[in-house]
Amino acid sequence: MTPAKVALVTGGGGGIGSEICRHLARAGYRVVVNYQSNQAKAQSTLESLAHEGHTLFQASVTDSGPLAAMAEHVAGQYGHLDLLVNNAGVTTPVPHGDLDALSDEWIDRIMQVNFRGAFATIRAFKPLLLKGTNPVVVNISSVAGRTGVGSNVAYCASKAAMDSMTRSLGRALAPAIRVVSLSPGWVQGDYAGNFPPEYIAEQIRRTPLNRLARAADVAAAVLAIAESFAFSTGCIFPVDGGRELL
Repeated sequence: MTPAKVALVTGGGGGIGSEICRHLARAGYRVVVNYQSNQAKAQSTLESLAHEGHTLFQASVTDSGPLAAMAEHVAGQYGHLDLLVNNAGVTTPVPHGDLDALSDEWIDRIMQVNFRGAFATIRAFKPLLLKGTNPVVVNISSVAGRTGVGSNVAYCASKAAMDSMTRSLGRALAPAIRVVSLSPGWVQGDYAGNFPPEYIAEQIRRTPLNRLARAADVAAAVLAIAESFAFSTGCIFPVDGGRELL
């Protein structure tokens, strides 16, 4: 019998992460839900997953020790990894022109989580991915990495760095492991809810498909990349409703 496919989703308790976990579980994956601090949300995500065999693991993607422990957990529980979704990320809204408002602390934190954390997770799980079936890494990026328009300058830079890493590792890890970036535009959810309705309406107006992305759009794209785009690597898949066209 072919063993079930295994997926790890970092930041799995968040709005996008939890939806990715649910999509993958329904598709038959055994899902490892990673979280850093909000155990209640991660536990709720775990309990919402279809089928059995899923697990929860607390680890910061910025700390190599816990990442190694999480890799040991996955090795002991499943023996391999087929899909790694680097979804953990942080940001804070800062006007791009207000250079003094973007503190050194926030710059460092954003780059550590969004870029370095994704790289460190790939590094920690490379041996298990090599044991998987058609293994793939999906980095959850953002249209901000290409447009330079986003919550702050450091966030845009971190996603551009993630996309550059995707290209580099898509080449370096081929043909054994595929590496792809998934690049949403604005996503409807808790973060978008922090902005005034008129601002969100403007973002919708600037999107040719005339709505924000939903977490389910991102999750469906992750599954499609893993299951249907087997000859794609080192590339950036947009899920932005055509945002760059306007």
